[in-house]
Amino acid sequence: MSTRLADYNYKLPRELIAQHPLPCREDSRMMVLHRDRKKIEHAHFVDLKKFLRDDDLLVLNNSRVLPARQFSDDGKFEFLFLEKIGPGRWKALVKPSRRFGKGVATFIQGVRAEAGEIFADGSREMVLSDDVELQHGGAMPLPPYIKRPAVVVSRYKAEDEARYQTVFAKYEGSLAAPTAGLHFTPQILGTLPHVFITLHVGTATFRPVKVEDITQHQMHPERFSISPDAAEAIAKAKRIVAVGTTTVRVLESVQRNFGKIQAGEGETNIFIYPPFQFQMVDVLLTNFHLPRSTLLMLVSAVAGREFILRAYEEAVRERYRFFSYGDCMLIL
Repeated sequence: MSTRLADYNYKLPRELIAQHPLPCREDSRMMVLHRDRKKIEHAHFVDLKKFLRDDDLLVLNNSRVLPARQFSDDGKFEFLFLEKIGPGRWKALVKPSRRFGKGVATFIQGVRAEAGEIFADGSREMVLSDDVELQHGGAMPLPPYIKRPAVVVSRYKAEDEARYQTVFAKYEGSLAAPTAGLHFTPQILGTLPHVFITLHVGTATFRPVKVEDITQHQMHPERFSISPDAAEAIAKAKRIVAVGTTTVRVLESVQRNFGKIQAGEGETNIFIYPPFQFQMVDVLLTNFHLPRSTLLMLVSAVAGREFILRAYEEAVRERYRFFSYGDCMLIL
């Protein structure tokens, strides 16, 4: 199995990157990968139950996305507020970063915001003239491949607030949606045995891999929790269907750290890539992921890099919709 970054690449026409959700969540297409036969099947998300067993247990991430995307009052800068580090002090990502060096100031909702220190991960210290809450009241932190200039963000704000959030989102803390869960409606979820875990998605999920030897890439830690009821159900399940890569990372991390699934809170910086021996997850429902990303490496560990890349090539030919607002893949 390759650990070269270049071997986790594929060509994607820009027009296949979904810019908006479909009118109905459940209308997404679903590519089904049968690992045992190396067979690819085309279906729709509403067919999910047909591919599952009666004793399968779905495990979903119920983290809620924070509306932490803010814009300067003059529209020149975009900010993603990552965490509060002190009174009137925040850690944030800024675009365009090259124009917002130390000492540069602007206004956000009438509050003066000055750039402080630059952190190792590329984020910046933001020093505010007033101690205000900036992880709420902003826009949803859509990924950069969804092109929404500041002047039009308000036009789609209601759509994104509703659709860049799962219907079962409960605990606030994520800076990106656990997108495999976006396809579910309450009606579909009600027909399937399921439990929830929580992993708050941070910058680790979308941080690019910048080293050619992927084993040298370091994941930033992300917080998770598992309730006693969920831990008990997962431990008793015949087969685990992980909904999303975040769920995979929690389950496999806890199993490796403790030798079993148990309730509790913690952090994980697990980086899953081939070859990886899965101990908990049997089936994965996931969206299509960016080239050269840690998420593409994770699904390659589940199904094999060659099979995944062949599936992605077919998805391009069949005009699937890619990434957060796109279609999904079921790996059996």
